[in-house]
Amino acid sequence: MKQFKEELINTMIWLGQKPDAIFLGQGIKYPGHCMYETLIGVPENKKIEFPVAEELQLGVCIGLSLLNLSPLCLFPRVNFLFRAADQLINHLDKIELISSRQFKPFVIIRTMNGSTDPLDPGPQHKGDYTDALRAATSSVMIIKLREPEQIFKTYKWAYEFRKSVVIIEMPQ
Repeated sequence: MKQFKEELINTMIWLGQKPDAIFLGQGIKYPGHCMYETLIGVPENKKIEFPVAEELQLGVCIGLSLLNLSPLCLFPRVNFLFRAADQLINHLDKIELISSRQFKPFVIIRTMNGSTDPLDPGPQHKGDYTDALRAATSSVMIIKLREPEQIFKTYKWAYEFRKSVVIIEMPQ
C-alpha cells in the first residue's frame, strides 16, 4: 500500500508540473480523505476545492477541457462519481460524436475503490463498478489500477494522448 501511495504522489507531482493541468475535487486543498495526501506536491494554485456537487464538478471540468486546459477531476470514491453520471455518460462520452468531432473534451477522472485496510469503509465505498462504467461509455476509457507499476504509465498515457479516462485506483 505504501508503494502505491508513493507512486500516486510522484505521478501527481509530475502532472502538477504540466502548465495546463488543473485539479478539481472535494478534499484536495484540505485534509479529509486519502486523496488529499497524494496531492501534497501539487502547487496550491493548481487545486480548486469543490463542494459536494459532483455533477457540477464534472461539468466544470468538461468546460475547462474545451478551453484547452487539462483537468483532473477527483472523486474520493467511485460511488461519488455516480452522482455525475449524466455528465460522464451523456456529455463527456458523447460530445465528440454529437459535435461532428468539432469538440474533443479531455478530462482525467481520478477515483478509487475503498480499501478494507486499515478500516473497512462500509459496503457503499468498496464495490467494483468497473464493468458497469465500461458498459455505459463508448469513448471514455475506464481503467482499473491495482499495481503501483501501472500508475505513472497510465496517467502519462492519458495526459499525452489527450484521452478522456476514468482511472479507478484499487490499492490492495
